[in-house]
Amino acid sequence: MLPMAPKDISPYLRAWYKWKALRLPWRRQFLVGLDLYGNTFWEFRDPGSKAATEESGQWRRIVRYPRNTHYGDVKVSPPWHQWLRHTRKEPPSIEEQRADVARQARMKVLAAQADARWEAKAGVMDAPPSRQQQPSLADRIRQHEEQQPLSTSEPAVADIPPREQATSSEPGPDTSPSRDETWRKMQQQQQPKPAGKPGPWKQVRGGPSEEWQPKAWQRPAGPRKP
Repeated sequence: MLPMAPKDISPYLRAWYKWKALRLPWRRQFLVGLDLYGNTFWEFRDPGSKAATEESGQWRRIVRYPRNTHYGDVKVSPPWHQWLRHTRKEPPSIEEQRADVARQARMKVLAAQADARWEAKAGVMDAPPSRQQQPSLADRIRQHEEQQPLSTSEPAVADIPPREQATSSEPGPDTSPSRDETWRKMQQQQQPKPAGKPGPWKQVRGGPSEEWQPKAWQRPAGPRKP
């Protein structure tokens, strides 16, 4: 039985929908239901399949939009999507579709109220405003260096007498090694190292063919002509 359509449908169109919903034996397509947007959903036999019967359930399902509706404005509810994809056996009724629309509107209202309550509260991550701006770490280090007096372990250059300055500027004794010692170390490094014990993998050459070398080719002497 066809569910009741919305109130904006005329009585003539409602009677025509009821007539199309009757599953008469000679018909190839039947009206299954309507939605709140004026779309009609149909079920018809596949011409290429001869086994499309009501018992087998092999039927094609389509949706037809109103003629005055643009394709970009067409809307199909999730329950009808499930029916079109054969994941739902029974089509949704008008009462079920209206309840789904009311549920979506109620969810939008609750989401807006939750957003308003969240914006009214103070931010969790927002720090409280400080009464006085604290100096940064670099400024504190610079201020500490300016306040700290100079070290007394090293006297200033102006306090040293000129004679001591001249003495301290003279180069000290050469502490680097002598040239002879450096030359001797270089010669020791350049000397060839004594040959160690030969490895066990080194075979001793004892075969007669290992020392054989090829000789140059020589033309053989032919028989003398008479």
